[in-house]
Amino acid sequence: MTTFTTKTAVETTGGVPLAEASQPGRLVSLDVFRGLTVMAMILVNNPGDWGHIYPPLEHAAWHGCTPTDLIFPFFLFIVGVSIVYALDSARRDTGRHGQLTLRILRRSAILFGLGFFGAFFLLWDLSTVRIPGVLVRISWVILACGLIFLKTGWRTQAALLVLILGGYSVLLQVVPVPGFGPANLEPATNLGAWLDRLVFGESHLWKQSRTWDPEGLLGTVPAVGTGLLGLLAGQWLRRAEFDAGKKVGGLLLAGGVAAGLGLLWNQWFPLNKSLWTSSYVLYTGGLAAAGLAALYWLCDVRGYRRWATPFLVYGVNAITVFFLSGLVARGLGTWKIPFGGQDAVSVKQVLYQTFFTPYFADPRNASLAGALACVLIWLAALWVMYRRRIIIKV
Repeated sequence: MTTFTTKTAVETTGGVPLAEASQPGRLVSLDVFRGLTVMAMILVNNPGDWGHIYPPLEHAAWHGCTPTDLIFPFFLFIVGVSIVYALDSARRDTGRHGQLTLRILRRSAILFGLGFFGAFFLLWDLSTVRIPGVLVRISWVILACGLIFLKTGWRTQAALLVLILGGYSVLLQVVPVPGFGPANLEPATNLGAWLDRLVFGESHLWKQSRTWDPEGLLGTVPAVGTGLLGLLAGQWLRRAEFDAGKKVGGLLLAGGVAAGLGLLWNQWFPLNKSLWTSSYVLYTGGLAAAGLAALYWLCDVRGYRRWATPFLVYGVNAITVFFLSGLVARGLGTWKIPFGGQDAVSVKQVLYQTFFTPYFADPRNASLAGALACVLIWLAALWVMYRRRIIIKV
């Protein structure tokens, strides 16, 4: 069940307790990185007008990678790092492995349930509810990476990463697609899309297509690879025998190499978020590692933290704000009221046309202002929780 606490506690993906956030040895940068990532999620998921968005705030149409395409893999990378910090000490006691396994299973199941409820909310139609989704994919990554970390060392994890990325490339680029012929990377006819239709049926996939899903089953396998990169980064930062300079330098080097390999692989296996291609895993994971290294140097080594408070506020209740913001957005877009002579206009349209469109000549600026307002409104709510040390965990 979901619990509410006013005590210092660890957020669902393994965050740093508030009371310890300023103590030596705590990874403040992880909460800051998580907060930055979730704040960006809220920004890109809540434009004032989906028809008027600046290109960097949109996903790539298919192949390619925009700044928006970095957000989800960054979060899964953070999940991997968080697992290390949440479980590393306890996993050394093999007698606790059964308890830790149940803990991992419980968290994964609750996140899966929250994802399903978010898709079901206000639609109330089991025949068309979308089953794959962001929280559902996070739940699978937590389950897989949690169990892998519990039972294996970093060398095995690195080997698994290579196997996953290589195997996924073969599946999508070599294995024929039943009913379509040769392997291909097209939206509706690739192997992953075929598998999603086979398992879920078209009525339970992403409503914008109904023939494929950007968080589908097969693409969750390389998404676990993104989590594995986070596991490896977290274990590197936990190495007590290394000083801060070596940790930062090593993580920056590894991130640069991974991103470079991803760009190189892009020539044969294109960067693609919807397919979560192997090149995309390396490229985005490399950038995430470099970003964490920079934040670690700033926040944990040099102690520059005042600037990061808004991101900490988001970071310690990351899953909470992502889940609730989705419900609120669904509600505002679903509930209709009379407005401007019209009988049925969504509450979101009423708010947007009242407070934003009259004040911006460029509709893209009005749309961006609406998204920024959403970020600030949630920041205010989370700030109250932060000041009262309220963390909602599962």
